[in-house]
Amino acid sequence: MRAIPVTCFLSVYLLAAIAGGQERVAFTDIEQAGDDYSFQGEYQGVVRFAGKVKSRAGLQVIALGAGKFRGSLLAGGLAGAGWDGETQFELTGDRSGQQLALRGDLFTVSIEAGIARVTPTNSHGKSWGRLKRIVRQSVTMGMPAPKEAVVLFAGEETEQLIDARITDEGLLMEGVLTRPVVTDFRLHLEFRTPFMPNSLGQARGNSGVYIQQRYEVQVLDSFGLAGLHNECGGIYRQRPPQMNMALPPLVWQTYDIYFRAARFSDTNQKTENARITIYHNGVAIHSNYELTSKTGAGKPEGPQAMPILLQNHRDPVRFRNFWLYHIPAQ
Repeated sequence: MRAIPVTCFLSVYLLAAIAGGQERVAFTDIEQAGDDYSFQGEYQGVVRFAGKVKSRAGLQVIALGAGKFRGSLLAGGLAGAGWDGETQFELTGDRSGQQLALRGDLFTVSIEAGIARVTPTNSHGKSWGRLKRIVRQSVTMGMPAPKEAVVLFAGEETEQLIDARITDEGLLMEGVLTRPVVTDFRLHLEFRTPFMPNSLGQARGNSGVYIQQRYEVQVLDSFGLAGLHNECGGIYRQRPPQMNMALPPLVWQTYDIYFRAARFSDTNQKTENARITIYHNGVAIHSNYELTSKTGAGKPEGPQAMPILLQNHRDPVRFRNFWLYHIPAQ
C-alpha cells in the first residue's frame, strides 16, 4: 500500500493568519525562498573580540521578513562547534539589495556575497574578523536502519504508517501516526522546517514527535533562539535542550532518540518514570532525562504501548529516513 501523493503547484504555502501586518508564507524550496534567505544562516571564521588575538567565532543570521534581520555573534564558534553557550553579542539590521548591515552595542557586521566582516561599532577602522557562510550537516544524516529495525518511511512505502501523505518529491508530510506501538526503542528521523520569515515563535515551522502520543519532543524553526522547552529539541513544558542545535530552516536535521517507557505495577500504578536521551544533529541535548509526566496535550500515561505521532500544526514540515528499532524490555 502506498500513500496518495500530494501535488503542490507552488512550493510557497499561503497561510491564513497575518503576522505583524505581513501575510504568513511558508517556503519549502530554497530556489523560491527569496533574497532574504541567501543571507540567513550560519557563518564561521575568526574575530578579534579584544586585544590583538583573534579567536574562533560563529554568526547566526535570522530573517524576520521584509528585509529585516537579527543576528548573534558567538565567541568560540557555532553551537555544538566551539561556542560556550553563553558569550554572544546581539545584532539587528536591514538588507539593502545584495548587502546586509547588522549593528550591535560592540560590533557591526556587514555581509555581502556570503562573507561577513566584523568591525567595532562606531569605528571605521580595519576589520576585526571575517566569517564565511556555511551549511552544516548532521553527523547522523542518512544513517541506515539496522537489520532488525522497522523502516517506517524511506521515500515510498507507507505500510507502517497511518494517514501518511507524501509530496511529489517523496517526502513525508506532517500529521502521521506509526502503525507499530512502542515501549523501549531507538529512533532515527530526519526533518526539515519551512522558511517562514514573516512568522515568529510557535507559528514558525511547528510540529512535534509525540512519543506514545504522550511525550512531545518539539519540532520548530528555532534557529538562533534561546533554546526553551517549547523550541526545537525541547521536551514540551518540561525541559529545554542543553544546547540549541537547531539549524536554519530548509536545512535537513536529525533526531536520534533513545526511549525507555514508564513502568507500571499489576494494579497500573507507575513505579518508574519514562527516560529519554535525544541527539539533535548528532549532539546530545538530553541525556537519560526522567520524564515526570505526559507533556502538554499528550495522552495520559499508562501501561499500554502506544504509537508515535508526527504532529500536524498546519505548517509544512517534511520528514524522511524514519526508522525504529525496538529494544527488548529489561
